[in-house]
Amino acid sequence: MKVFVMNKKRVIILLCLVIVITAAVVGFIYCETAQTLKTSGGLPIYSVQTDKKQIAISFDAAWGNEDTPELIQILKQYNIKATFFLVGSWVDNYPNSVKDLAAAGHSIQNHSNTHPYLTKIAIDDARREITTCNEKIKKLTGTAPILIRPPYGDYNSEVVDMVENLQMYTIQWSVDSLDWMDISADEIYNNVVPKIKSGDIVLFHNAAKHTPEALPRIIEALQKEGYEFVRIEDLIYKDNYRIDVNGAQMQDK
Repeated sequence: MKVFVMNKKRVIILLCLVIVITAAVVGFIYCETAQTLKTSGGLPIYSVQTDKKQIAISFDAAWGNEDTPELIQILKQYNIKATFFLVGSWVDNYPNSVKDLAAAGHSIQNHSNTHPYLTKIAIDDARREITTCNEKIKKLTGTAPILIRPPYGDYNSEVVDMVENLQMYTIQWSVDSLDWMDISADEIYNNVVPKIKSGDIVLFHNAAKHTPEALPRIIEALQKEGYEFVRIEDLIYKDNYRIDVNGAQMQDK
């Protein structure tokens, strides 16, 4: 009887050990996966903490198309690749411009399908806004976006988590040109150049009245300061990162 009791105790102890070890292994795997795939904590990327003197300029395209050809020529003149966030309906209306941007080597990314406030619609509808735009862009360029800029900069943690589940990154901006307000070229310049630091993401629009006038001066000034212009997907960290409360993405060591 004693032997049976002792064996029973040993079995229980062994089972407990197995459970503890299994839980530890599962927890380790989960943490490793979370570190790689989900490290934003429900926050979008506004800027990147980097030792490289790099910045990214971006353009949102939602309605008009007046300046896109001129912007392509300006960027070509300075040998700069930018990031363009396109709304799906804009893609429908200007497919040749989408192809021109891609042919020029610019990054074509997602700005939703119809430009709604993503936090004010059901999460399934928000997901559909993103995936539909992705499909339209991929059909024209052969490449699906990996970045999404929420319309109006509107987001919450549920939206950011949904984007991560799509294996995409939510992108905002750290320097706003305010060009959409139809301010002068000088004002656009002053909203950008004095505020720039390494790792910044600058927001412009493709149909703003004075952006083509301001852009060459901005580029020349920042190049003179030694900044390199890169596409956003080449600026951000793709894994093993965290984002602080100010939206600065940093590499985990």
